[in-house]
Amino acid sequence: MTAVLETPPQIERAGTRAVPMTRLTLIELRKLADTRAGLWLLIVIGFATVATSAIMIGWAPDDEQTLQGFFQFGLLPSSVLLPVLGILSMTGEWSQRTALTTFTLVPARGRIIVAKLAAGVLIAIASTAAALALSAGANLIGAALGGDGSWDIAGSLIWQGVALQVLFVLMGIGFGALLLNTPLAIVTYFALPMVWSILGGTIKALKTAAEWLDMNVTTTAMSEPGMTSGEWARVGVSAAVWVVLPLALGVWRVLRREVS
Repeated sequence: MTAVLETPPQIERAGTRAVPMTRLTLIELRKLADTRAGLWLLIVIGFATVATSAIMIGWAPDDEQTLQGFFQFGLLPSSVLLPVLGILSMTGEWSQRTALTTFTLVPARGRIIVAKLAAGVLIAIASTAAALALSAGANLIGAALGGDGSWDIAGSLIWQGVALQVLFVLMGIGFGALLLNTPLAIVTYFALPMVWSILGGTIKALKTAAEWLDMNVTTTAMSEPGMTSGEWARVGVSAAVWVVLPLALGVWRVLRREVS
């Protein structure tokens, strides 16, 4: 009797059909909540977003209790915490020692990186949509309790909100890929821009540079409708430094790092 060893269909080999990118992206999305840290981070983001609506209803002036007001404030928790999820998605393969399994099943590391980037973009879009839905519910409650209840919201504010979330998530992924160490990446992600903001705000010679290179400054305009071309230019320059550069260096490192 002869035993036949079958190769699992999910393993990519030369001459065989590659795992579809949609499947890889869905796997990466699922992995965002597979660990305790990722799951609790998503839960905290959800509760924090709900809390912003409660704060607005309880303490904001009546004229600020509008769909646009709830939405603007509701984006804050996810814009701060979602990048940490992006960091975990990149560092998890190495900290959880799953890189060997992942890159054995899919040897083309570039495809895994693309799937992680796609998952990050999708979770950013989903969080913005969730914030908008929660804002609509909060607006109904606020109107019933005496708030303004206006449903007017600038269309530009919605897609600017999506762009803001995507930028910060990609920034987190970039820092995670560059450092490949969860604690170091998280600390660096929060500390380095903060230090730059402090230096740019206190040192007169750096003030002009900070207006173009400080993400905390340039992205402020994205929380208001109708950005100008100059504001977009500042966002683009700062994103090139804080998003594109770390991401490019991080991808290069992941592609070249030895898996052990």
